[in-house]
Amino acid sequence: MASEEHLKIFPKSSRLRVVKPFDPWRSPLCTCPMKWVVHPYTGCAHGCVYCYASNYIPKHSIPRPKKDLVSSILKDLRVLPRGILVELSTSSDPYTYPENDLKLTRRVLQILLESDMRVLITTKSVFILRDLDILSKFRDRVAIAITVTTPSDALSHVLEPGAPPSSERLKAMEILSKHGIAVTLRLDPIIPMVNDDYNEIQSLIKAAARAGALQVTTSMYKAKPLDFRRVYAVTKLLRGSNAAENLKHLYYGDAKSTTIEGYRYLQEGLRLSYVKLVKEVAESEGLAFATCREGFAHLHTPGIACDGSSYTYNLNSSEPMPTSFPPKV
Repeated sequence: MASEEHLKIFPKSSRLRVVKPFDPWRSPLCTCPMKWVVHPYTGCAHGCVYCYASNYIPKHSIPRPKKDLVSSILKDLRVLPRGILVELSTSSDPYTYPENDLKLTRRVLQILLESDMRVLITTKSVFILRDLDILSKFRDRVAIAITVTTPSDALSHVLEPGAPPSSERLKAMEILSKHGIAVTLRLDPIIPMVNDDYNEIQSLIKAAARAGALQVTTSMYKAKPLDFRRVYAVTKLLRGSNAAENLKHLYYGDAKSTTIEGYRYLQEGLRLSYVKLVKEVAESEGLAFATCREGFAHLHTPGIACDGSSYTYNLNSSEPMPTSFPPKV
């Protein structure tokens, strides 16, 4: 369903088929600008151990294309105004493996950009490079957020077994940047005792800066029972039983940890210390900084959207950014 905010500004939002208003459970911590989202595929083959979408999408590890996607988007575009921000995607990767043959994401991308929409792509896949021709042509209205959670290819294979190695994602970032396409790093989630080593975080951000990233967006792992079982098992495998039990205590035993919108959050002080660490390194490399659903918007670089979508706008003009979601009441 469309949120009240979307319906207030665009009353026809309730009639949309596949271009859906982004409304993340009306989270009081979400600072995303107003945007819409398209999922060319349901499910994702990356197999990330921390994946939140696996909690509510059946057979999430088996990606399948949305039925009648292209025709539905063309119908939706008759209702939507030009120039809005559309993201590909939030609960799946738009370049998951069926895209190699089906080319649905490529077709959707082309339709959206030729219809004067702004597009934010969030991905772990290097297959995005196939679409360099489209991305380069419309570079002024495109931003790419590439998720990399560790500089270690070995660790990324454990955490994200179906995704390309970290080194390949950083190389894709460099290629996109050299083509004049705005690229940001999503360093999220950070999982205590798994990918929270300071030296590795510093190494990753430095590598992203060298590759041409403009911004770092970070967040801490937020637990739900299904994904926490996987994260617990991986922590035990990588760091031992004591570390796994410590992780469990941090999320489920610490009296200062809390539940927000169904997710278990680390205690605020601990989250803040991690976030400040990333901010310090990012800013030392000249990168903009933001967080995702942490409640620390005061730490964000002024004028920069948390999701990296600012770069789909001319930041030197007087053109306004979209309205952000209001706090939940």
